[in-house]
Amino acid sequence: MTVTIGRRELLAALGCAAAWPLAARAQQAAMPVIGFMHSASPGPYEPYVAGFRKGLTELGYVEGRNLTLDYRWAEGHFERLPSLATALVQRGVSVIVAAGGNVSVLAARAATSTIPIVFPGVDDPVKLGIVASFSRPVAMPPG
Repeated sequence: MTVTIGRRELLAALGCAAAWPLAARAQQAAMPVIGFMHSASPGPYEPYVAGFRKGLTELGYVEGRNLTLDYRWAEGHFERLPSLATALVQRGVSVIVAAGGNVSVLAARAATSTIPIVFPGVDDPVKLGIVASFSRPVAMPPG
């Protein structure tokens, strides 16, 4: 089974996920940071990234003005994903967008249990052990 998230649902999830950690981190960072990691190279996905930025702008988040986006690309080298996720966690991002399939979200999940992770295009997050259920998509503890 493939779970697909529509653009509106993804943007709503990002808006909610980005908002609640901001209050807790307000003293640490003047501007929230969204970490974006992908298993592939940026070239073919530029239209999707442009759409992502456009959607954030429609929600009032403008890159460089009230939001920073930190992109990490594995360029097809899946073994790089754990270090990319760890680098985003160490940066203290407010939320991680783990795109590029199951491998990206599993790497992000292994790197943090406290930072919200948004994951478009994952096969079955319950079967993968990422969330407890579809009706209550709370993250399962790593491991």
